Amino acid sequence: MTRVSRGGSTILDEVKHRSGWAVFMGVLTTVLGIVLLMYPLATATATTLFLGWLLTFVGMAEVVFAFGSQTPGAFFLRLFIAVLYGFTGIMLIVNPFTGAESLTLFVGAMLIVRGVMAMVAGFQVKPLDGWGWLVADSIANLAAGGLIVARWPSSTVWAVGTLVGASVLVTGVARTVLAARIRRGAGDVARTLQGAR
Repeated sequence: MTRVSRGGSTILDEVKHRSGWAVFMGVLTTVLGIVLLMYPLATATATTLFLGWLLTFVGMAEVVFAFGSQTPGAFFLRLFIAVLYGFTGIMLIVNPFTGAESLTLFVGAMLIVRGVMAMVAGFQVKPLDGWGWLVADSIANLAAGGLIVARWPSSTVWAVGTLVGASVLVTGVARTVLAARIRRGAGDVARTLQGAR
């Protein structure tokens, strides 16, 4: 049986390698979400700084993943998400003491936009096993963003740590599960091909 190869490695090996990194990033995002949830009563300034650095890091990671995209549409979607995360993170770091209310409103709006984009992505990959996790990620982002905006400006103190932490946690779990299923599927296909020889 002929196996498609590129640069000496099979496409299945490449899928397993990329999904391995996606699992790692999903677990890392999950851990960061748990850490955010552990400090719901921290001061608005400390939470704002912490979230600012977190979002900046996630934005940089999204840029890296954007260059691994297979289509121009996926590349620009990931790049747009990276800009949202990165810009929000930098704004939170630069203005930790002033404008906490407007920053909270911006985070709420960012989560709503992120939720809409995740919903679209979920239905685009609907036949793929695990697409429901992307929809769950979307619902969590929309709920978190909507609650922040609805309770603004009183949400300034608690929203960043609690709701964004929950959103990051769900995003991490969704990415981990989806990447693990892709990795397992690639392994199953590889075993099937070997058995067919």
